[in-house]
Amino acid sequence: MFAIYDPEGDYEQRPRQGWATIVNSDVNDTASDLGRPGVFRLNIGLPKARFAALFAAGGAHDTTALDVVMPHPVYAGYHWICVLNPDTTWPEVRGFLDEAHAFAARKHHNAAKRRDQRA
Repeated sequence: MFAIYDPEGDYEQRPRQGWATIVNSDVNDTASDLGRPGVFRLNIGLPKARFAALFAAGGAHDTTALDVVMPHPVYAGYHWICVLNPDTTWPEVRGFLDEAHAFAARKHHNAAKRRDQRA
């Protein structure tokens, strides 16, 4: 499942990156062992500065751990975070989803403004 900011409904004409995804299989990567029963990974794209603030200390992460916010095992370089089966982390994760949505809206509106200036 992909969450995409598309207020004009023109995704087919102008595809764009989602701001959050949910995956529940190892089809795209095996880093989180999503083949376990009931396990899913929520992935969230954040602004670079927010991602850096969260993981400034660096360090290793168990990419199979449940309910732990961590850098995405494949897309951390693009400032994506993830959590497997958020439970006690849900309030924090909900805040990240709000930030990611606002970031996607800001990027969309900035791109639309640039398109309008070129027209």
